Amino acid sequence: MKSVFFSVLALCLALGAAAKERKAVYIVTDGIPADYIERVHPRTIFDIASQGGYCRAYTGGEIGAYFQTPTISAVGYTNILTGTWVNKHNVPGNDNLKPRYQYRSLFRTAKEQRRPVTTALASSWVDNRTVLIGEGKPETGNLKIDYVFDGYENDKTRFPDREDHTHIFAIDSLVALNAAECIRDKAPDLTWVYLWFTDSGFHLHGDGAYMDRYVHKTDSLVAMVWDAVKYREKNFDEEWMIVVTTDHGRDERGFGHGGQSARERSTWIAVNRPEVNSQFSEPALSLVDINPTICRFLGFEDPREVEFEKDGVPFIGRADISGLKSGKYDDNIVLTWDTYGNPDCDAEVFVAFSNKYLEGGHDEWVKVASVPAKAGKFVFDKKRYPASKFYKFVVRTPANHLNRWYAE
Repeated sequence: MKSVFFSVLALCLALGAAAKERKAVYIVTDGIPADYIERVHPRTIFDIASQGGYCRAYTGGEIGAYFQTPTISAVGYTNILTGTWVNKHNVPGNDNLKPRYQYRSLFRTAKEQRRPVTTALASSWVDNRTVLIGEGKPETGNLKIDYVFDGYENDKTRFPDREDHTHIFAIDSLVALNAAECIRDKAPDLTWVYLWFTDSGFHLHGDGAYMDRYVHKTDSLVAMVWDAVKYREKNFDEEWMIVVTTDHGRDERGFGHGGQSARERSTWIAVNRPEVNSQFSEPALSLVDINPTICRFLGFEDPREVEFEKDGVPFIGRADISGLKSGKYDDNIVLTWDTYGNPDCDAEVFVAFSNKYLEGGHDEWVKVASVPAKAGKFVFDKKRYPASKFYKFVVRTPANHLNRWYAE
């Protein structure tokens, strides 16, 4: 009888734990390279990491490949927002931007769910909302963010320009305060917090004691949000993911960025979730992994044609495969991939012979094979299919998928 009682009790406790409402917030601290954050070792960011993990990540896509991506700010934000590189999202810089909104942002994915999802944006740059997310645009389904705190950079009365750019840090401080108060009081399901000053400060001062101080100051703003998350978890039946990251690294002196040097490509991710998987490791981890990770945590689903275009791999839960490559051998296209552990599952291989999705259309995906995932290889015989100069491949297991373009 006691065993039955304790079994029922355990079941009730498990159901109670599973019923916790999940929420996510991610914070972008602009332009802090991995070696810098590791040396300065700001307390809050590494406190968050102590709950889950910290790892170096890369940005910039693959050097020399069709998806090589500039290491520029708005580009980095969009890598994170969409889980894709510049060849898809079409944000190559900070100005005159024309995003391809069919590569959905986290915010659009949130609003396309069957259940109601509340969203918040606290940002020191208004274009994150009006251009990159595309709030209110027909191309994004006229999506509306529920709680918005931005536009302060245009308020020259409250935040007049200063030669040392510290007015931007004052804006960051208000943005962080707004975000923390919103999380405490409203608990949006998805929140993005963007803090600008570190990038601006590095542009002026480069590496050195001045920026050491401001990385710590920015960390104190992250602490406001972290404290709000801990408050919600302590006082409400909620389970939170907090991700802190940066959008790009810097050149060797710390002043610039935009190129493909190792330091400019070097970013990092700190997360509070303990269930990180093997993707959360070098050299696999990249900024495009944040989108599918948050989607997995929050239970978001995208249509297959949207999902197939994502370049990232979730770094929580299970992941089977990573690092899809393509090459030529006679009339064949050879696909290879890495595996995590020894996955006892099949990998389905799909191909599309067009790229209509890039221009807002639809591609026809054809399943061409199912092979053991642990084989790490599939040879595609072009002679068996209609002649084409272009191929899009997806390799999918029950846990995750990878994609790769191949052009003659």
